[in-house]
Amino acid sequence: MANFTTMNGFLLMGFSAKPEIEIVCASLFLVSYLVALTGNILIITATSMDDSLYSPMYFFLKHLSFLDLCYISVTVPRYICNSFMHNGNISLWECILQCFAFTLCGCAEMVMLTVMSYDRYVAICLPLHYEIIMNFNTCIHGILAVWISGVISGVMHTAATFSIHFCGTKIIHQFFCDVPQILKLSCSNEYVSELGVIVFVSLVAFLCFICIGLSYMHIFSTVLQIPSAEGRAKAFSTCMPHLSVVILFISTGVFAFLKPHSDSPTALDFLLSVFYTVLPPTLNPMIYSLRNKAMKTALRKVFKRRKAYFFC
Repeated sequence: MANFTTMNGFLLMGFSAKPEIEIVCASLFLVSYLVALTGNILIITATSMDDSLYSPMYFFLKHLSFLDLCYISVTVPRYICNSFMHNGNISLWECILQCFAFTLCGCAEMVMLTVMSYDRYVAICLPLHYEIIMNFNTCIHGILAVWISGVISGVMHTAATFSIHFCGTKIIHQFFCDVPQILKLSCSNEYVSELGVIVFVSLVAFLCFICIGLSYMHIFSTVLQIPSAEGRAKAFSTCMPHLSVVILFISTGVFAFLKPHSDSPTALDFLLSVFYTVLPPTLNPMIYSLRNKAMKTALRKVFKRRKAYFFC
């Protein structure tokens, strides 16, 4: 950390050196951000106001929407402002904070999806014991595990990244402080501590993936044993939105981080960064609201209340 005093910050290059293209990209990001903001706030509002949604499933969904808001707000608003102001400078401490918050939200969301998969497993495979197992204390402990794991991962990842020495041009070929791009600015291969953290975070993510996979193996096995087609369809409808969100989040992250990083950024690198930073929090509310009848009913109630309040 001694090298902090010798650095003034970084330059975020964004998607293009041409201001016109940057304005177009920023406008598209602004639309996506507003969609994500509206969708997630609606879900938080609906799950907080509708008494029929007072269950562990929607309790976790509310916190997932809050995480999605934080996740997309870490990177996108700053990029939009930089593009419209034609200024990509970011201070060292702003970059550190952005890396910490981005890692925290990403790891916390992975753990949140794991907790939600356990909730669906208990609801479908152990329905008679659901209220006993998924009680208030279990839900609170699940949320605490989500945030504690996120904070620990964020601190470790950020500390390891910014403990290395940087030299040369401090240009980040990305629209936010992306750790792989930051590591390219190091004076030497001081990756030992960072590699250790990456292995630890990857292990946690792998364990979460295994837990989610095992949960859905049991869920599908149980659902297929239901004699009636209507019962199977109803059981699948309660877990398909979550499974869709899991596939979206994991697939975008895996494609981005397992792809070999080139010395010079390509269009595919930028496209993949958009996939794992913007798409999940933007599409998650749509997935849950379009595939969930109870959520659609609650959202209609919210709109009716807003409309009645407006005309009053």
